[in-house]
Amino acid sequence: MTMQTMPDAAVDLRSDTVTRPTPEMYERMRAAPVGDDGLDGDPSVRELEAEAAAVLGKEAGLFVPSCTMANLLAVLAQAGRAEQVALEGTAHMYTSERGAATFTGLFYLGLPGSAGAMDLNALEDALKGGGHRLRTTLVAMETSHNNAGGTVLPLAHMQAVRELAGRAGAAVHLDGARLLNAAVALGVPPRDIARHVDTVSLCLSKGLSAPVGAVLASGKAQIARARALRRMLGGTQRQAGIMAAAGLEGLRHMGGRLAEDHARARRLSAGLAGLAGLRPTQPQTNIVQVDVSATGADSAHWVDALAAVGLLVRPWGGTRLRCVTHRHIDDACVDRAVQAFGMVLDGLRA
Repeated sequence: MTMQTMPDAAVDLRSDTVTRPTPEMYERMRAAPVGDDGLDGDPSVRELEAEAAAVLGKEAGLFVPSCTMANLLAVLAQAGRAEQVALEGTAHMYTSERGAATFTGLFYLGLPGSAGAMDLNALEDALKGGGHRLRTTLVAMETSHNNAGGTVLPLAHMQAVRELAGRAGAAVHLDGARLLNAAVALGVPPRDIARHVDTVSLCLSKGLSAPVGAVLASGKAQIARARALRRMLGGTQRQAGIMAAAGLEGLRHMGGRLAEDHARARRLSAGLAGLAGLRPTQPQTNIVQVDVSATGADSAHWVDALAAVGLLVRPWGGTRLRCVTHRHIDDACVDRAVQAFGMVLDGLRA
């Protein structure tokens, strides 16, 4: 294959959100019993909420359209206006979702960290409050951590965050969009991660392959509050069981195969490490970041050049790319991706 030749179908490593529903999901959606979730409830939604809560070790769950909404509901349910949410400074809730502060009247405080784990001394200081300082009433973590390249928080770190927050009377939330990836990487049940937090979100439309949706899980009182807030935000859906059915299929059957995505991310990283000028991260889960600064071309050039030879990736800053493995990426796709990177390098050297 040459620089001028495109494959029949592009290898899409932009995100695990591009995953399509499985045949089993389509069948479950077709046959799902439904009701009106804004009136007397939808049976498929209720089943998903209960099962997700059990998987996460919580009393109750709430089905919502997106993980962004789940995170926002967790904030609204546990913190008030003129209060503060502390989180690691590259967390997705900080870099991509803190526009929610315009609705909440809360301040989001980004703390220094390493590999997605916030500095505990900085957190302890942020929790002091008093005087002119805003009171921190919520601490948020993320695992696996998107901007840190899919890294997984050590459970000891999560426990330390929980203890610091508890002593200060603050609640703890977990952005668990890719929580099942973290659980697979750690070799523990998801509840062993979620037990360190009061509220936890879980995205159904990434590696789990459902077309849409997320679940927020917590105690019954917090979920009742979040359910009322969901209506205020316009998140109450009607025959939502059609979508919930796909999420339930993903929750039951797709978590176990995430190890395959992790193995292919490692295969991709190893292949790219053999190409001069590329510096890929060594992934813990299914995300590989590639530093292209030594090639003399920026990420925008790389995105366009790779697309021209049939590989789709995302720019992650001026000189970094993000590649995410998922259910539609097999070993042959990984090998084609490495080949595509090599072709673009050859073009840069010509």
